[in-house]
Amino acid sequence: MITLFKGMALTGGEWVIYLLGICSILAVAVMVERAILFSKEKKEFKKVEEEFLKVMQSLNFSQISQTFQNFTGLSGRILRTGLLQSQRGAHAVEEEILSVTSKEKQRLEKRMIILGTLGNNAIYIGLFGTVLGVIKAFHDLSENGNSGPEVVMQGLSEALIATAVGLLVALPCVVAYNILQKQIKDLLLDTESLARLLLAKLKS
Repeated sequence: MITLFKGMALTGGEWVIYLLGICSILAVAVMVERAILFSKEKKEFKKVEEEFLKVMQSLNFSQISQTFQNFTGLSGRILRTGLLQSQRGAHAVEEEILSVTSKEKQRLEKRMIILGTLGNNAIYIGLFGTVLGVIKAFHDLSENGNSGPEVVMQGLSEALIATAVGLLVALPCVVAYNILQKQIKDLLLDTESLARLLLAKLKS
């Protein structure tokens, strides 16, 4: 086992850079996919809000339910579920809305764990590559006693590239994660405001 670890340590950190490259591609794919989804959710919310406020004035819940059949996003699903339970009273509607909201939140947060994990750990992966590179640099120096310090410095500079790549992967992931989480929060709050309006109408 010790021999295996020693052998891995002497391979250097180049393979770690390739691993970080794969992680960066995965992170970009998640960012693009989530950004497209949230853009669609925002556009649909505006339509849902317009239709909801328009029909709520007439208190024609059956019409609202039929209208919302065409909406497949967060706001449409939550309000449609609440409206289908409107005959059971405000309490039943509130419970149904809470249940669907929880499921919808999970749907919106899907794959976000990838960005969170890479944002927190990519730098450590890079540091791991740097440590391996430093080990290899000193090992090469010991194997070639006639080599000057410039050889070691070259090895160290190459090893530090892994840390730089780790930072390059981690920072965008952290920024994207925070932005996307903010969008999820905004979507949930906007939909909650409409749901509260529905509950107020049912209780009045």
